[in-house]
Formats: sequence, C-alpha cells, structure tokens
Amino acid sequence: MSDWKFDTDEVGDDDAPNGELSPEDETLEPGSPSAENVLFVLLGVFTTVFIFLRLLGLA
Repeated sequence: MSDWKFDTDEVGDDDAPNGELSPEDETLEPGSPSAENVLFVLLGVFTTVFIFLRLLGLA
C-alpha cells in the first residue's frame, strides 16, 4: 500500500478529486492593500535602498 491519498487511475490529468476546484481554477479579485501591508513594503524598500547606498559608500 502506498502513502499517496489517490492512485493515478482515480484522478485524471486535469481533474481534482471529488469535483473540487484546483488552485488554478480559483479567480483572484483585486482589493485594496491594508495600511500594515503598505508599511512593511515601504520599510523593505527603504531598507534595501539604504543597504545599497551603504555598500556603494554613498551613505
């Protein structure tokens, strides 16, 4: 007995088991970013720019 949940003859090439949607079938809808996410992105950008400037000897 194998450790796999399904055998290859139980699941087709593109079919998900039990008619479930695969991750490729789900649609993503755009949303507005939260303030926390924007803050962390900006913090990462400024940190990266600062590190590059330090490596180049400009800061």
